[in-house]
Amino acid sequence: MKNKSLLIIALTLGSWMTLLAQSSADSPKIITRSTMVGVGGTNVLDTYLSNEHFTGLGFSFLSTIERQRTGQRWSTLMEHEANLSTISDRRDDRSELEGAYNFYWGKLYTWQLMDNRLTLQVGGVANASLGFIYNMSNGNNPAQARAHLNVMPTGVASYRFTLFKKQLLARYELNLPLVGIQFSPNYGQSYYEIFNRGNYDHNIVPTTFVSAPEWRNVLTLDAQLARRITLRIGYLGNIQQSKVNNLRQHIWTHRFLIGFTKRFSITPYGLNDK
Repeated sequence: MKNKSLLIIALTLGSWMTLLAQSSADSPKIITRSTMVGVGGTNVLDTYLSNEHFTGLGFSFLSTIERQRTGQRWSTLMEHEANLSTISDRRDDRSELEGAYNFYWGKLYTWQLMDNRLTLQVGGVANASLGFIYNMSNGNNPAQARAHLNVMPTGVASYRFTLFKKQLLARYELNLPLVGIQFSPNYGQSYYEIFNRGNYDHNIVPTTFVSAPEWRNVLTLDAQLARRITLRIGYLGNIQQSKVNNLRQHIWTHRFLIGFTKRFSITPYGLNDK
């Protein structure tokens, strides 16, 4: 009798879990995808290459994809960000070229408030970054490689409202560093020593929000122009700094963004525009 009861409980739990998994798989997945380009100012200091501050014009590409199943609290956020800047010193007699690619991936927990007009999301993302700074005037050590991996607490607030009979969506995203690792040559160490002679000198450095602070802001406004066309304008600001191996670096970027957003759902029966 006891064995039969256990079998019934096991079969019931198995059926319930199968039904739950099927229900989750059958629920629509809402995807919001935006593609934007931006232009604005860049300010760079890298004491490995020069003690001068370099400023100039930069361009950015930002792709944001967010996925969330209907009825679930957790969403997945992915962002691809690429930057390229041409900058010069205060006397305008030396120039640098700066570029970077950042990939952000993370999970956010969602609250819907004010009759679903206000959405709050809190979670974290992992940020992998590769880049370079090339000084066009240096004979020795003309370039600096940039590479880091960060864990970043993240918060997002979105608010839907109507203005002049147009549906608008304001969104603000904030990313802050917690811990990570960063590649850096040591003070006075050349890249020839690192890569040709294999002389490691504390070149993979653990970082925290103290040694490598960062403040990344993305503020956007969506305006629906037609059923399938949503214009997105915004601002991207990223204040990155680090002080490791007796070397200081900062890269400050400010971009005005413009692009388009598309929202659609994927169900077991196909893809639907929202």
